[in-house]
Amino acid sequence: MSDQQVDSGKRTWLIASSCAGVVGGAAVAVPFVSTFQPSERARAAGAAVEVDISGLKEGEKLTVEWRGKPVWIVRRTKAQLEALPKLDGQLADPKSERKPSELTPEYARNEWRSIKPEFLVTVGICTHLGCSPSDKFVPGPQPSLPSDWAGGFLCPCHGSTFDMAGRVFKNKPAPDNLEIPPHMYLSDTRLIIGEDKKA
Repeated sequence: MSDQQVDSGKRTWLIASSCAGVVGGAAVAVPFVSTFQPSERARAAGAAVEVDISGLKEGEKLTVEWRGKPVWIVRRTKAQLEALPKLDGQLADPKSERKPSELTPEYARNEWRSIKPEFLVTVGICTHLGCSPSDKFVPGPQPSLPSDWAGGFLCPCHGSTFDMAGRVFKNKPAPDNLEIPPHMYLSDTRLIIGEDKKA
């Protein structure tokens, strides 16, 4: 057997064992690294959700899941914001005074029910029987809506209507405004849902 054959055999063996080591290391590292991510159970139990809102245009809605619930992030138009104060007389709880600690954090107890007027962050579940309302952002007369409709949400199950701040109109089955989840902005384009204090 020549020295060249031995070196070739050793080289093949070294390459094969090195590749096996790399594959084995990756197999161990991937599950280890994944332990730093919130588990499905943790997400369902309420782990915070970080959201990039940089691509959200005026008049659009983005839906994310938090605690197994849909959370809507709506970028309201200037016209939608200007319409909000004019609706107070038609609303059941215009100042979000009912169940404030449960449904509306202190920083969202304002005309817009939000930290930044432009962005509404709300749980997309009707406070009546837990249905999910539909977007009815276009103003004007439409089926199941009043002729002076200014835009908002309609729960098709029992007819509850909510304005563009998630405030419920009077004499509707839903007893309360839509819930505002705890949230805060990490930057102009990123927010976190499920936390409202910096550690």
